[in-house]
Amino acid sequence: MKTIVLFWKPFMVSCFFLIWALETSKAESKEIVRVLVDGSLTVSTNNPAGASISLSYISSAVISIDADTRFLKGVELVITAPQTYFAYRSSLAVAVYMDIGAVPRVGVTDIEAKSVLLEPLPNKIQTVYQFPIRAKHGLRATPYVTVPNFIIQPKSFPILVRIMPIIKGISEELENMTFTLTAKPVLSNEGALALSFRYPEQLQGKPFVLLIDDALIENVNELQFLREGEHHLTILSDDFRNENRKFFIERTKILELAIDLQDPTPLIFFETPERTIIYFDNEPVNTAKPLAASPGKHEIKIQLNDYLIIRPITVQKGRTYKVSLLVDLNISEE
Repeated sequence: MKTIVLFWKPFMVSCFFLIWALETSKAESKEIVRVLVDGSLTVSTNNPAGASISLSYISSAVISIDADTRFLKGVELVITAPQTYFAYRSSLAVAVYMDIGAVPRVGVTDIEAKSVLLEPLPNKIQTVYQFPIRAKHGLRATPYVTVPNFIIQPKSFPILVRIMPIIKGISEELENMTFTLTAKPVLSNEGALALSFRYPEQLQGKPFVLLIDDALIENVNELQFLREGEHHLTILSDDFRNENRKFFIERTKILELAIDLQDPTPLIFFETPERTIIYFDNEPVNTAKPLAASPGKHEIKIQLNDYLIIRPITVQKGRTYKVSLLVDLNISEE
């Protein structure tokens, strides 16, 4: 009896790998798969925890992805087995198919699909796969996570995930065994910046240079994908005021930032005590609003009672200046 058991298991494993080799050779072409569909799950960046469904040893689930995949770099599938499965290792396999077309109805159905994965279900409680959906995904295999060496493009979704027997003589306990399949998004560590610009009426359409983190942005109207964290933005122009500002990008979020492009005419603000008389190039100044000045050399004269100060000032385009008169009293003891 022991001799038969020792012969039977290697024989069944060899048969399985023969089947796997045949399936792999057909991976580039579609095949008809008759399968029991238990339901469907949708992977979305709005639901990082994912969703789950129960499967038996002969059932499957359809996995779809949300239409917005901008911050999605992969789909994670977690198959959780009961502890009683340890006694039946090498009895079941997990199979994944893509390009199945429309989402099939629940029940037994024939599906035309392309096989992309077929391997024995490992002898552990949780089996984790991360399927990349884009190039430069950055996913890495670990002792706990399997990352296939192929990409399932978003257009190839929905996919079908199936648990299937690879030996004969399934026991009643295995037939009644329940597995949990969880599908969740693998999110990128990026967010995005959506910029809009408001122009002064007299400067519509004038050019400017936009830098984000000192990198030139060619198309300022496109969505800018950036890593999570703090960034800085710079605007350089001969027609607008130069501007620097910081902003923070959240993971998988789009920051909408509206920028008012400013007229580059130099402005001078005055901060003086009451009853102060101010002259700019010998012309009296209304300090209730900033003074628009032309670039170049100028003279400021400030008079408070009998106190008179005259100072030269060189004004540059696109700059803002603040002129303050501080009156202070200092008392000290010797």
